[in-house]
Amino acid sequence: MALEFCDKAPRKRGYYENARKLRLLSVIARHPDIREEAKKLLRKTEEDRRDDKYAQGGTHESHRPDPLHRTQHTRLPGYRTTLDQFPPEQFMGEVLVIDCTSLAEGAPITMDFIDSCGDKALQSNFLLFYLGWDQRCGKDTYFGNYPCLNEDVMDYILGGDFKGIGFDVIGLDPIADENLTRHKKLFRHKDILNIENLCNLGECGTDLFHFSCFPLKIRDCDGSPIRAVAWFD
Repeated sequence: MALEFCDKAPRKRGYYENARKLRLLSVIARHPDIREEAKKLLRKTEEDRRDDKYAQGGTHESHRPDPLHRTQHTRLPGYRTTLDQFPPEQFMGEVLVIDCTSLAEGAPITMDFIDSCGDKALQSNFLLFYLGWDQRCGKDTYFGNYPCLNEDVMDYILGGDFKGIGFDVIGLDPIADENLTRHKKLFRHKDILNIENLCNLGECGTDLFHFSCFPLKIRDCDGSPIRAVAWFD
């Protein structure tokens, strides 16, 4: 029997939500850059909207950018795979949560955190980095100087056979990096998922478990809200 996630419930057999509810058709956002982008979206003509392949579902909630998303929205000929082209199994598999909550603001996520998990990291299809940042959601500090992956971790992920990575922060890159260095490095030569704005990762334990993050099926879509769910046998 499926059960909805409860913050105070101990982990047990059942299903756990790892995504917040979306505020559909809302332009509520605390960060000024996101507010401006939301205003621009509302000013788009109907013709412009038909050409926009990113499914907007609120301001910034759990979504799954694909290799086209966050590359200055530039479409290169034959450039990687869109969400609708992935097979369904790309969006589910075994996952490991990596506890990085000991990091100070702005500190890098290093290989030490992955190494501390032993062989479980290589056995997983997804790596989810738990920073405890979802507790800041709704506050200005959510858009602060959150920890990000360093070069060694990026190389480890690119050299592995992972279906995706995920975070409980708003992005793979720091807000100050307008070049989106990590996004470009991750997506340019690899079909991999990047999941942002997750929640409740601290409730999932340190062992492998089942995970799904199905997006909306929209033609040529390069990003979508998801309903991220963890479950345990």
